[in-house]
Amino acid sequence: MKKWIIGVAVLAAAIIAPRMARAHEGHDHTVMGTIASIDGTNLMVKTADGKQTMVMMDTKTKITQGKAKLEAKALKVGDRVVASGPEEQSMIMAETVKVGAVQITGAAPAKK
Repeated sequence: MKKWIIGVAVLAAAIIAPRMARAHEGHDHTVMGTIASIDGTNLMVKTADGKQTMVMMDTKTKITQGKAKLEAKALKVGDRVVASGPEEQSMIMAETVKVGAVQITGAAPAKK
């Protein structure tokens, strides 16, 4: 009886595991990092751990900085972004791209 139960459990795991791995692709994913390069409407985003992910944009992609809407041409190499959308073949088709606030370097902190 125990061998039968173990056999069924192993068979179920062998059938379910590949489906779980494939189910991950095609769902919404988010990448956070800095824009390493721009090629037309495609961004290469470098994450904190050094990995790079291609982010593709189209006319439906909503690009914002805070509450302000931006055009794709406003994006620059070095901008900090968070892009979200479905992933296909290790690329994200961005539905949204949120640009981080502009950092002012060398400025003294505001006094209260």
